[in-house]
Amino acid sequence: MREVKFSLLFRDMWQSAGKYQPRVDQLLKVAPAIIRMGCFDRIETNGGGFEQVNLLFGENPNTSVRQWTKPFHEAGIQTHMLDRALNALRMSPCPQDLRKLFYKVKKAQGTDITRIFCGLNDPRNVIPSIQYAKAAGMIAQASLCITHSPIHTVEYYVNLAKTFIDAGADEICLKDMAGIGRPVSLGKITEGIKAYNKDIIIQYHSHAGPGFNVASILEVAKAGCDYIDTGMSPLSWGTGHADIITVQEMLKDAGFKVKEINMEAYMEARTLIQEMCDDFLGYYIPEQNHLNNSLLVKPGLPGGMMGSLMTDLADNLKSLNKWKVKNNQPELTTDQILVKLFDEVAYVWPKVGYPCLVTPFSQYVKNLALMNVIQMEKGKERWSMIADNIWDMILGKSGQLPGPVAPELIEMAKAEGREFETSDPQSHYPDNLEDYKAKMLANGWELGEDNEELFEYAMHPSQYEAYKSGKAKADFEQDLAERKAKKNTPAAGAELPKTITVSLNGQNYQVNIAYGNEVPETTSANNISNAPKGEGEEIQAPLEGKFYRVKDSQEQPKNVGDAVKTGDVLGYIEAMKTYNAIRADFDGVLTEISVNSGDAVEEDDVIMKIARA
Repeated sequence: MREVKFSLLFRDMWQSAGKYQPRVDQLLKVAPAIIRMGCFDRIETNGGGFEQVNLLFGENPNTSVRQWTKPFHEAGIQTHMLDRALNALRMSPCPQDLRKLFYKVKKAQGTDITRIFCGLNDPRNVIPSIQYAKAAGMIAQASLCITHSPIHTVEYYVNLAKTFIDAGADEICLKDMAGIGRPVSLGKITEGIKAYNKDIIIQYHSHAGPGFNVASILEVAKAGCDYIDTGMSPLSWGTGHADIITVQEMLKDAGFKVKEINMEAYMEARTLIQEMCDDFLGYYIPEQNHLNNSLLVKPGLPGGMMGSLMTDLADNLKSLNKWKVKNNQPELTTDQILVKLFDEVAYVWPKVGYPCLVTPFSQYVKNLALMNVIQMEKGKERWSMIADNIWDMILGKSGQLPGPVAPELIEMAKAEGREFETSDPQSHYPDNLEDYKAKMLANGWELGEDNEELFEYAMHPSQYEAYKSGKAKADFEQDLAERKAKKNTPAAGAELPKTITVSLNGQNYQVNIAYGNEVPETTSANNISNAPKGEGEEIQAPLEGKFYRVKDSQEQPKNVGDAVKTGDVLGYIEAMKTYNAIRADFDGVLTEISVNSGDAVEEDDVIMKIARA
C-alpha cells in the first residue's frame, strides 16, 4: 500500500480567495491547530504575492516569514514557498544579484522548499533558479505549468520535466494553477516522469474552480504522485483547492496509505480562519470566489488570480459604467462583463503565443483582454492600450513564448519601433543591488538580518517605500474603513461616519470617508499643497489604479518645469498588478503634478498639466 502525503496551501488559500492575507499575529494563532490536525507533512507558508501584500497593509514580511515558519519546523513539518523564477516574488523580471540573494534570505528565514515556475516554461528562466536555490541550501522543486492547448501535450510536459531533472531539480511540481488539466492526461504525464526517474518526488497542485481537480488528484495518485496540495474550509473549493477531508477520504478508499485528520483540530483551525475573515480579510473576498464555475474551463484563468480579479473587476466595472451613464449608454452587470472578459481572454491567448496563464502572464493576458473589452465598449479599437510589461512578454524579453505571435501584433510592434528578442531574458536586467544599498544607507535604513531588508526594498521598491513612510498603512486603513461602512450601513436616517483617525508611528492622521459616488474632502494626509499650480492642458488617468511617478530606481521622475517630448513617459498607473505607462501626446513643459506617487486615482482624474511648447 503506497503512501500519499498532503500539503496545506495556506498561502494560496488566501490568495485564491481575495486580496490580502493574515497578519503575523493571526498566523501564529492558527499554526498550533494546523499542526495538531496531524495530516500535513508540508505547509505552504509564503511566496509570491503573499509576502508583498504584507507591505500593502503596513506589516514587515520578513518578520512575518521568520515567525510563521518556526512552529512548523519545531513540529517536523516542511515549509514551502512559491517563486516566479526570473521574477522571483514580483510581477517583473529581477536582476541576477537579487535572484541569488532571494534564496539566501528565504533559507535563512526558515523556508525549506521553493517551488520554481515560469509561465512560459522556459528552462532559461527556471534552471538558474534551481542552481541558486540549491546553492543556498533549499530544496529546488521545478514546476511544469499545466494548461490545455494544441501545444501543451503530454510529450511536451514529460520532456520539460526531463530537462529540469537533468539540470538538478530535486522535485517536480505539476502546477495545474487553473485546474484545467485533464485528469487522464495528467496521469500520463506523471507516469512518463516516473518512468524517466522513479525516485523523483512529484507534487500535484490544482484549483477546484472548473471542476476537474478531484478526478485529477485520483489519476496522478494512481500514476505515482507523492504529495497532493489541499485546502481547508472555509477557504476550500471555488477558486481555491479541494478540501483535505474529501481528498483524504477519496485516497483512503482507493487503497492508499494516508494520515488521519484530527477533526477537533480541523474545526479549531476552521474557526480561527473564519475569525480572520470576520476581522478584516473577508471584506476583500468576493462572494463569487466561493463558487465553482465551469465557465473557467474556456479562459483557463488561474485560481490564484481569481481572488484579486473579482475585486479589480468591480472597480473597473464601476469606472466603465460611469462612462456609460455619461454617454447615455446602458450599464453592464458583473455577469455581462465577466462573460465578455472570458471570451476576450480566449481570443487574446493564442494571439500572444499561448503563454501559460499563471503569474505574471495570466495577469498580462487578462489585463490585455480587459483593456480590449473596456476600450471596445467605448467605441475604440482592440489593442489600443498595451502596457510595456505586456509588450515585453510579446517581444520575448521574459522568455520564449510557446507559440507564434499573431501577425497584427507583429505589425504593431514594428510600427512602434519595438524589436523581438531571442537572447537570454536575464541579459535585459543588469545587477542593481548596490544601487538599493546606497539608497538605504542614504535614508538611514537598516539592511536587515541576512540583508533581508535590502532584499525586500530591491524586490518591491514602491511598496517598500510606502510601507516605510506609513502611507501603505494609512491607505489600507482608509480603504478598510470604507468597506466596513459600506457593508455595515446603518438603518435609513442614521448618521454615517465622515472621518476616521489613523495612528502611525505615534502620530495621528485624520482620514475622510466618502460613500457611493461622493468624493472625499481633501485632508492634510494627501493634499498636494506644495505642488505648484500651473497652466496648460490636463493629463488624465486612462484607467483606475495607483499613480506612480517611476516604477523602479533606474528611472528619473519628471518634475515640474521639465521639458517633455511626445512619447516621453510621464508616470504610471499600476492597475491589476501591471504598470501602465502614461506618455506625453505633445511637446511641452510640465507645469503641475496633481497627485502624489502612490495615490489612488480614478479614470479621467487629472494627474498632471503640461503647457504646450
